[in-house]
Amino acid sequence: MIKQLFSACLLLPLIVSAQQLSTAEIQRCRASAKRTTIIRDTWGVPHIYGKTDADAVFGLMYTQCEDNFKGIERNYLYQLGRQAEADGESLMYEDIQLQLIADSADAIKEYHTSPAPFKKLLEAFADGINYYLYKHPEVKPLVIHRFEPWFALMFTDGSVSATNTGGIDLNETKQFYDAGPEKRGTSFYRPVQQEEKETGSNGFALSASKTATGNTMLYINPHVPFYFRSEVQMVSEEGLNAYGAVTWGQFFIYQGFNAHCGWMHTSSNADVADLYEEKVSRKGNQWYYEYNGTQKPVITKKISIRYLQGDKRVQRNITGYLTHHGPVLASRNDKWLSLKANNRSYNALLESWMITKANTFAEYKKAMDLLSNTSNNTVYADDQGNIAFWYGNFMPRRDPKFDWTLPVDGSTAATEWKGVHTLDEIVHVYNPATGWIQNCNANPFASSGNASPNKTNYPFYMAPDGQNFRSVRAIQLFNNPDKLINLDDLISKGYDHYLAIFDVLLPSLFNAYEQTSDSVKQQLLEPIQLLQKWDKKSTANSIATSLAVEWGTRMLTGMAIVLNSEQATYQTERVNTMLKNTLPQQQLLYLSETITNLKSRFGTWKMPWGDMNRYQRSKNGIFHDDQPSLPVAQTASTFGQLPSFVSSTQNTKKRYGYSGNSFIAAVEFGPKVKAKTIITGGQSFDPVSKHFSDQAAMFVEGKFKDVFFYKDDLMKHMERAYHPGE
Repeated sequence: MIKQLFSACLLLPLIVSAQQLSTAEIQRCRASAKRTTIIRDTWGVPHIYGKTDADAVFGLMYTQCEDNFKGIERNYLYQLGRQAEADGESLMYEDIQLQLIADSADAIKEYHTSPAPFKKLLEAFADGINYYLYKHPEVKPLVIHRFEPWFALMFTDGSVSATNTGGIDLNETKQFYDAGPEKRGTSFYRPVQQEEKETGSNGFALSASKTATGNTMLYINPHVPFYFRSEVQMVSEEGLNAYGAVTWGQFFIYQGFNAHCGWMHTSSNADVADLYEEKVSRKGNQWYYEYNGTQKPVITKKISIRYLQGDKRVQRNITGYLTHHGPVLASRNDKWLSLKANNRSYNALLESWMITKANTFAEYKKAMDLLSNTSNNTVYADDQGNIAFWYGNFMPRRDPKFDWTLPVDGSTAATEWKGVHTLDEIVHVYNPATGWIQNCNANPFASSGNASPNKTNYPFYMAPDGQNFRSVRAIQLFNNPDKLINLDDLISKGYDHYLAIFDVLLPSLFNAYEQTSDSVKQQLLEPIQLLQKWDKKSTANSIATSLAVEWGTRMLTGMAIVLNSEQATYQTERVNTMLKNTLPQQQLLYLSETITNLKSRFGTWKMPWGDMNRYQRSKNGIFHDDQPSLPVAQTASTFGQLPSFVSSTQNTKKRYGYSGNSFIAAVEFGPKVKAKTIITGGQSFDPVSKHFSDQAAMFVEGKFKDVFFYKDDLMKHMERAYHPGE
């Protein structure tokens, strides 16, 4: 029970005074500020010029704080397992899980033992944030009043929800640690229906043979919650010159380009973490687990969790458990489950930094040879004509006779990892003969047409992904293009509005309609005829799009419930399987429900898609039908559309977007790099600023702005220049 679980309970004051910088720290920050110039262009994008790499990092963190300190603090509350300090007891077990997975003590040791050049980057990261707080006492952090250099080593991957739990959900961890030591051998596992998450992305690379200019091109299109990243440029006199998207609170360009090469990360479903079933027993106060015929003592770890309760913070101490495989997060079938993963490492952050400074294919591969990125695929292009794709990066070598999709026996050395696969051993494509690469979080063995990797050459655990409808559409667009592609053509393809999933769903609906009774046919005649004439492309003035998306949402949700599916990604094979298990009359019922719902919301079912699907940027994320908004033609990528605009109702009649396309870039690598970008809404988080929504209409329509990568161009489009702290 809770009282048995926790060994201490203290009430701490809610208000903690801001920590002051020492005189030496202030002097160090001022010196770095003098060496650093921030130039905001006419879109508000910061271009940071520093004498050293560390100065550029210092300036980057300062500008991030200017734009969105709240986002920085929120990301570190998550990474440090301290969310409950701001939001209360409901997040306590997520914090426990995170603190078990990533040990801050290791990060502190790594900071102190870092080589001097990298240590300077870590210190500049903390200095940039702390100097901002020092210069802006009106900014009141929720919890973190001082950032430490080692914090950056807790947040080494810029992905959305990059922490890998091996499939353990929070309820399992809560049940395990809430039960008391004497009950920790029992089974608590209960499969739960998971909601769809927007974690997909698109990356395209074209070789010279496919482009009008004879230059390689790269398309960067992450699908994440809106406003998740900022657009920046970092330049130093030590060879740094990178442009792209930075996740709030990180000091490296996560997705972007420099003068010679570019990189796009899509989310990977490669199996990089494993659960081990531990056979445990207890002798006195000590727990043991079986390993190779011997009994090994379970490692314990004291964790202090604080959570907000009224106007006080309550502290509770918990004993966490670990085996040599990793932290124990749950129990199933009378066995403890420990997690073996690589969620946080020094090399992961180093790899992320080295990528930004790579100028050649060989240098980029050298960075990736650190083999420490656990959650990303990479699509690459450079000015020497190379294009490449890697499915994953960190990939444990395992005995293929075991089913690694399930927890494996932790009591034998046979299930231990056998090191990691080399870079050239993981699924990859280098300069395919087809001249194009696409990755849309789908089957990597279809990434380059007939030049794709051969599936039989790789163990299953490397690439479990099936195909999805975005990938199907991307292949159609790039496999046989009607002409050589220029940069605007690439943007147009990235904003293609075809909804490929309805190539599968609608024929089944039409067949169901033909089989139904005359009365039902008469009732649904007009909407069916409208859908039959529809070209499956979403447009703002299309009533058919509204019908298809609202009906398709019901169909996909209903089919998943019927099959009790835990998988939330709509892959082609899975949709076909679900469709076979859905009765024809049920498909027609979903259409009738769609029509009824639209009538109740709008008084008619004949609603053009753009009238109900809207973009609205609000200060607090709450949407209002009576406030200004823009019509949006796009839909969620769930339906096989390459761009993504995930929208829903939120105590509103209309649908409002909250996730999908965020920072997008189209890049051409010629003698000089040429790029166009767009970002959701605008650069600023201040509703009063003109940069709060100055890119909104362009974002919706797919009209990108020019990037001022070279300083001569930037100075012609400068809004203001200043040093941090001015």
